[in-house]
Amino acid sequence: MRNRRCRATVSMAAIALVGGLASMTGVFPARADETINYGVQPDTDPSFIAMALGYFKPIESKYHVKIVFRRFSYGAPENEAMGAGALQIASAGMGPAVVAASRLAATLVAINILEQTAILVPVDSPLKSPCDLKGKTVAYPGVGSQQYPLLLKALASCGLTSSDISLFKSTGPDIPTLVENKSVAAGITWDPSISVGLATGKLRILAKAEQILPIMNGHYVGNGVYVLDSFMKQHPDITQEIVTANVKAINYILCHPQEAAKLWHDQIGISEKVIMLSLDKGVSVYSLNVIPTEKTMTTYTKFLKDAQILRPTDTPKIEGSFAQKALQDVQKSKICVTTGE
Repeated sequence: MRNRRCRATVSMAAIALVGGLASMTGVFPARADETINYGVQPDTDPSFIAMALGYFKPIESKYHVKIVFRRFSYGAPENEAMGAGALQIASAGMGPAVVAASRLAATLVAINILEQTAILVPVDSPLKSPCDLKGKTVAYPGVGSQQYPLLLKALASCGLTSSDISLFKSTGPDIPTLVENKSVAAGITWDPSISVGLATGKLRILAKAEQILPIMNGHYVGNGVYVLDSFMKQHPDITQEIVTANVKAINYILCHPQEAAKLWHDQIGISEKVIMLSLDKGVSVYSLNVIPTEKTMTTYTKFLKDAQILRPTDTPKIEGSFAQKALQDVQKSKICVTTGE
């Protein structure tokens, strides 16, 4: 789905890249021409459904703002953009989201997708579990990705370490192809790359993230929403309504999965077949409970610290009240409300 590299350093190149947006990043009281730059990635993020269904339009009309999606291929440049002040809100893999909440002037406000990571093998592979990876070559997205420590954790459950396998570094979207061609015995990556690979019929899942690190309702936390602190403090009302719009979109996904697949296809170009495969197999999982609780995030933060993705002194800023209110508001609506849990 996305590269989970969690670097939050703002490079001069990245600042130049987002320079065209810089003039829109000053946080002032809302005015007719104010733009809210929303960082997204081309995946099955609920925000695309919220946009497609017009859930952001009442927010724009009420507060005289324009919500504009700024697309990124993975988390590192997205964090660089927020660090440069070019984004007010962003959705990314939970690894980059927590790094941003730890090292930037940003706060995690929601968990909007669960799962999203899996280990793939050829459909005819004799491997039955991560324990069988000993002596095998495994493709992965790099040491800075959250897939790397998930792989190590899967190995550790079998008494194995990274020295027991051969690691082959690649890009997330290329990993399914490497596995399909049997250039490697297995590969760990994220959705929708997982579902794209599964749709060929030539791959299968060896282990999902929920089997490796179940920390929220039996699932792994896959994706988070984080907000620039200055924007959140000056516009808590807008922040709330954006989070609520995303939870409304999740409710729509749970109630109307096939219709949601079509909307995602129109928004990000991934086939409806691939998206439905992801939903049916639980590769990407959705729940109305998007609250980043202290218990969940303490467990996840420890995971990233043990993997040395976070420094020992890193403490992510978390604000769960927006997600809590969003959950309550959607439940009160009684419109095909299903928790998804």
